[in-house]
Order: sequence, then structure tokens, then C-alpha cells
Amino acid sequence: MKRRWRLGLIGACVVALLALTLAYPDRMINPGALVSGHAALEKDCFACHAPGRGATSERCLGCHRIADIGIRTTGGVALVQHRLKASFHTELAERDCLACHREHQGRAPAQRSSIAFSHSLLRADARDRCGTCHLPPRDEIHLDPAARCTACHRPEHWKPATFDHARYFVLDPDHDASCATCHSAGAYRLYTCYGCHAHRPQEIRSVHAEEGISRFDDCVRCHRDPRQEPEGGG
Repeated sequence: MKRRWRLGLIGACVVALLALTLAYPDRMINPGALVSGHAALEKDCFACHAPGRGATSERCLGCHRIADIGIRTTGGVALVQHRLKASFHTELAERDCLACHREHQGRAPAQRSSIAFSHSLLRADARDRCGTCHLPPRDEIHLDPAARCTACHRPEHWKPATFDHARYFVLDPDHDASCATCHSAGAYRLYTCYGCHAHRPQEIRSVHAEEGISRFDDCVRCHRDPRQEPEGGG
């Protein structure tokens, strides 16, 4: 009789715990606070968790419109500091939110609530279409609409750029100068050798006149590599 009574009591406790867990999951099994953006869902576990399945991407997409992620809030308000032209989430090979994003780490988690983004997560055909997601830079060196980003940049390490300056002029130890020394006002398509104290217009004119060279306005036409003597002048 006592054994039956004990089993009944244990069963009643289990049922009560299950009932409390279903009624108040945020108090019974919540592993930690949500990030600030999800604070309103703190007591609504089933907004993200499907009973018996856990959190699912389908539940995430019930609030987050893929095309707006990183661009606008779920309420449609534009994010002030975003740098994207369009959400890269539209180009993902798989739409598995939980593969990248984590929760229940507190309002201001010590670790990022999402893993570092990798371009390998994108579909293969989207990885070299930078302009699909990114706003173009507005400085003079990036004005050519036909230029391909991958000619100078790599998705794995966007900075520093892999621009090959030696294709246009070799920067030997005597020419290890700042960009502004040769390219004034950020106009990288234009250059001057007169930004250096060693190259004065009058001195350059005098030296070239001795060699019978009358045209010396485009230095790299003959002096692309300062370590080599030019083959001829004109």
C-alpha cells in the first residue's frame, strides 16, 4: 500500500512539473536571458521553440524577413549604421539560422551571439558578386564601374587590398613613400613625382634636356621600375 502511495505521489509530482514547465517554461527551464533585441520574447518560449523540436529556423523567419536582415528591424525601421546594399542572407546556400546564431547568453553576451560571417556560406555563384550586398566605396580609386573587386580584394581578408602597385610603378626602398606624396587629394589615377624633394621640376627638366628628352610629364612611361635604366626617351 505504501509503495503504491509513493508511486502515486511521484507520478503526481512528475505531472505537476510537466504542467508547470509547459505553463511557465521561461521560469522552469530558461537557460539564460535573451539578447536585448529579443527581450520581449523572454516569456514566450514557443515563439522560437517548437514543442519536442527545439528552436527552428522556421520560427525565426516568422519574425525576420530575409531581405531585411541587417538592413531593417522586424518592425521595418531602417538600421542607421548598416553598410549593406542588400541582405547577404538572401544569397545563403542554406537557410539554417541556428548554424550561425546563438541565444540565451545574456543581454550583453561576453561572446558574440553569432559566428563570424564567411563568404563560403554563400552560394558559389554569389561569392564574386560583391555589389549585390555591399555599397560601393565613394573614393576616386573605386569609381570605375567595370572594375572587379576581386582584382584587388579577397573575401577572406578584405583588408589590406592585394593591389599590385608594381604593375604601374615599383616601390623600391627609395620610393617607400606615403600615397599622398605622389597622389594628391586622393586622386589615385593621377600622380606627380614632384611631391618628393628629390624631384624638382627645374632639375628634372635640366637632366632630361641633357639627354635630348623633351617629354618628361609622364614619368612612369619610361621609369616604371626605378631600379632599371629606361631603354630610351623621346
